[in-house]
Amino acid sequence: MARTSTGLRMGAGVAAAAAALGVAQLLAVFFSPAADARTAVGTAVINLTPGPVKEWAIQTFGTADKLFLSVMVIVMIGVLAAVAALGERSRIPTGTLAILAGAVAGSAAVLALPGARPVDIIPTLIGAVCGIAVLRLLTSGRIAEGRATASMEAAGVDPGRRLSLVTLGFAGVGLLSGVGGAVIGRGLRSVSGDRDSFALPAVKSPAPPIPADVQPQGVQLPNFITSNADFYRIDTALRVPQLSRADWRLRIHGMVDREVTYTFEDLRKFEPIEKVVTLTCVSNPVGGDLISNATWTGYRVRDLLRDSGIHADADMVLSTSIDGFTAGTPVEALSDGRDSMLAIGMNGVPLPVEHGYPARLVVPGLYGFVSATKWVTDLELTRFDRTQAYWTKLGWSERAPIKTESRIDVPRDGQKVPVGPVTFGGVAWAQSRGIQSVQVRIDDGPWQFARLGASYSNDTWRLWSFPWQATAPGTHTITARATDNTGATQTQDQATPAPDGATGWPSVSFEVR
Repeated sequence: MARTSTGLRMGAGVAAAAAALGVAQLLAVFFSPAADARTAVGTAVINLTPGPVKEWAIQTFGTADKLFLSVMVIVMIGVLAAVAALGERSRIPTGTLAILAGAVAGSAAVLALPGARPVDIIPTLIGAVCGIAVLRLLTSGRIAEGRATASMEAAGVDPGRRLSLVTLGFAGVGLLSGVGGAVIGRGLRSVSGDRDSFALPAVKSPAPPIPADVQPQGVQLPNFITSNADFYRIDTALRVPQLSRADWRLRIHGMVDREVTYTFEDLRKFEPIEKVVTLTCVSNPVGGDLISNATWTGYRVRDLLRDSGIHADADMVLSTSIDGFTAGTPVEALSDGRDSMLAIGMNGVPLPVEHGYPARLVVPGLYGFVSATKWVTDLELTRFDRTQAYWTKLGWSERAPIKTESRIDVPRDGQKVPVGPVTFGGVAWAQSRGIQSVQVRIDDGPWQFARLGASYSNDTWRLWSFPWQATAPGTHTITARATDNTGATQTQDQATPAPDGATGWPSVSFEVR
């Protein structure tokens, strides 16, 4: 077997990996959604990653964490394939064995997905065969040793160059196959048409209108209602589940007298409600933006649970998403007067697919990791001492009421502020308790009360503003703290998001000039 350069061999490994992934992605279109090996491997990586590492990714990349993971999975596969190809020999085919090992791991990841069937590993296996064929061809030396055509000789193309071009060609075909498979699969499985054809039910008692004075004047703050496009998204779904209303089912079982399963049509017999609720991610750092406010349309969860007959000793509802994510919510939070919802609408339109279409949970007062299950299909009545949800298994708290917190939106860190009158501002929240006051301190000066926008409800955030006379040029610091309607003031004690939410006073440095 002819010897090729180190660079060409590594390129051959990358081209083989691209061919394997591309073919698998394209063939997966003809199977179930679980057949997508790339997504399956990424999901497996998410599930196997320790909690602190996941938290680091969320803190570092925010809502781009899934894009980062997808890119890193592809990069790592490429690097491993390149290194393995260096040892590809007829007697010890290291690269071939690496591709086979990748096929086994990919198949296992596919079969681990909810709803996967044994036949769904076929695209992965065929992709591996194609990858091995490309690797063997590119490392055999046949292309480099082939006779150059007259045109190539006239152009001065040497055998090594020819091999590089063929390698690049295989890599390009693999890339195009993968992109094509992803685009075609997304188009075939998309439920956007199903969503577009759905009209939200009429609500007899809509949410109270939002008064204009919830929004402080003279300062550029977030809108009281967050648009669907700007609403934060943190979840474990590497690929957004596509579930139609016709295929959706909600099973209620476990510690109940009667198991109940609802179709989407069955929801019509319940009273639809509308409610404005602020949701907060437990990964939100002090002063962070993983919090948003929306008007939700849906059905009271307690109405859906009523016919099942909940056992008196059940204290937890384990909600499960179509993609296997689970959250454990206290029974009382879903059955008391806070009107926890099976939401089907967001800001007057059907739920966006990425926010849980066709149905999700919205529970006022609890961080999302114990309550806000998207694409929800299963509610199991159980106990906290018997079952652990997804994040609880990773060391996070079982019960996670949202803490009293605040944020400074203006000024931004490092912002230059002109000498003269300025207005600062931000938001504060304490869902289920509401905000009583916000205090602001400039540098080490006294605490002063900020002006509050009107309070809409205890389940929503409250916007605040603070007029200040900037007279002393130089660097200054603004700090804020909120007090809720129980009289409890936001603690100064610094704590990271794990295991039950970050704490501390937000502080921003700015420059007067």
